[in-house]
Amino acid sequence: MTEIDAKIDALVPDWLTLPDIAEHFDIEVTRVRQLVKEGQLIAVRRGENRALHVPAAFIDGDKIVKGLVGLLTVLRDDGFSDEEMLEWLFTPDPTLPGTPAQALSENRGTEVKRRAQALAV
Repeated sequence: MTEIDAKIDALVPDWLTLPDIAEHFDIEVTRVRQLVKEGQLIAVRRGENRALHVPAAFIDGDKIVKGLVGLLTVLRDDGFSDEEMLEWLFTPDPTLPGTPAQALSENRGTEVKRRAQALAV
């Protein structure tokens, strides 16, 4: 869990706190913290209170967006830090089109994962 810089913070349109996610998933906040610890979600400290926040784009109703967990594993294996993953996921790519995070939420995860795997080459 890292402190986020202003450039990356500005890329992510919406954020949710861990209690917000717990409410969406109808689970305890400690379980959300465990999801972060296990690498299934990225949480960064931001805002005035330095509270942990997760990009809202990672949440689809009462579950994590399909394909996100595997994609985060690929990016970590490629040596990406949490900040670098957020930057990559939320930087517009005209060839997708949109951002990788947007493509994931639109069920275009196979293409996003393929691109992430190509980064390691």
